[in-house]
Amino acid sequence: MRSTVVTFPQGLVAGRSTIVGVVPVGDRHGLVAAETPFHPLDHTWPDQPADRGAIGGLPVVDCVTGAQSNTGEVFVGEAIPVRRGTEGWEWLVVHVTETPLPVGSEVELEVDPGFRAALSAGHTACHLAALALNAALAARWRKEAPLDRLGHPDFDQAAISSSRIEPGGSVDVYRLGKSLRKKGFSAEDLDLELVARQVNDRLEEWVAADAPVRVDVPGPGLTARRTWHCALPEGEASIPCGGTHVTGTAELGRVEVALSLADSALTMRTTCG
Repeated sequence: MRSTVVTFPQGLVAGRSTIVGVVPVGDRHGLVAAETPFHPLDHTWPDQPADRGAIGGLPVVDCVTGAQSNTGEVFVGEAIPVRRGTEGWEWLVVHVTETPLPVGSEVELEVDPGFRAALSAGHTACHLAALALNAALAARWRKEAPLDRLGHPDFDQAAISSSRIEPGGSVDVYRLGKSLRKKGFSAEDLDLELVARQVNDRLEEWVAADAPVRVDVPGPGLTARRTWHCALPEGEASIPCGGTHVTGTAELGRVEVALSLADSALTMRTTCG
C-alpha cells in the first residue's frame, strides 16, 4: 500500500476511492482507501477525535492512523513503533468497520458533516484561546521565553500537558510545576478570574473581526507538516496543526474560556457557539 492521500485539510467531507487494503483491528476490519476525506485519530498527539461517517455504505466505527513498514507489516494506532512521518514507512488512514469490503472495490466515503463542523469549530477555538492565554500571562515571565507568532511568550507550548478537542470546544491542561518555574514562569497569586476575563475579552474581539482562517497544506499525505493560519488584527498567527478548522472566526459565535487550578495543573475549558 502507498500512503493515503487525504482531502480533509481542504475541508472535504465526501469522496470516491478504491479499497487498497484490509488490516485487522482487534476483531474488526480496517479498510484502507487510496484517498479519503476522513480525519483519523493521531497516534502521537490524539487531540482531535476521529471523523464519523460511512465507507461503501458501512458505518465507520473508528478511524485511526496506520503505518506500513518497508517489509509490508502494518501497525495501527498506539502499536506504531516509529515516529510520525518516519522515512521509508507508508502512512495510512484506517477506517474501522464491523464488515470487510473486498480490495479493489470502488466506494463512496461520506463524513458526518455536522460532527466535522463541530470539531473544526472546537479546534479553531482551541488555538485562539491558547494565543489569548499567552497574551494574558505574558507579564508573568521572569526570563526570556520562545515567543508565539503574535510576539507573546508561548506559555501554551511551554506548559501544555494534554489537549482534547470536543464538538464546539476543547479541554487543555497545563503543567505549572518546577520545570516551568525554571523556565521563568511565575504562577504565584494567579488570579484565574482576571486571566479568564482578559482571555475572553480578546476572544470577543477576534471573533468580531471575522479573521480569515486557513490551513497550509504542503503535500497530500497524512503526515505532511500542515500549519494553521489566522489573520488576526494583531498580525498573522500560525501554529503547526494536522486537524480541521473553520474558515473565519465569525463562524465560531461566542467563544469563552473557564480556568481551574488543581494539583499544579491549570485547566482551560473552551466553548464556542
